[in-house]
Amino acid sequence: MQRGNTKHGAVLDDSLRRADADEARRVDPGGEGTRTFGAPVGMTADDVEARSNLGRYIPKASLPGDRDDLIAGATEMNAPDEVLDVLERLPDGEVFETVNQVWAALGGPNEDPARRP
Repeated sequence: MQRGNTKHGAVLDDSLRRADADEARRVDPGGEGTRTFGAPVGMTADDVEARSNLGRYIPKASLPGDRDDLIAGATEMNAPDEVLDVLERLPDGEVFETVNQVWAALGGPNEDPARRP
């Protein structure tokens, strides 16, 4: 099976595809409309969606927190196994203040304020 995007890893990409399909059904149940995204400089629309999907399962009460805190919070939020597996890849002992920091530690890009239009 070929994947179009290998930036995030197979597990997160597959999870994001399912989440995107679910989101599209909620936004456009008939599947006939088009969705457009504006992505900040330094990110693609896929990056924004992936970071947003991850952030859905990180409760504010878990931040600041380390890997174990984030996994516990995501578990309480009934995060899918794919999200929990991704959080397991975070470095042990590092404390994260924001979802952006978590996303960056997983190799995801964030906005580049130096390159704003």
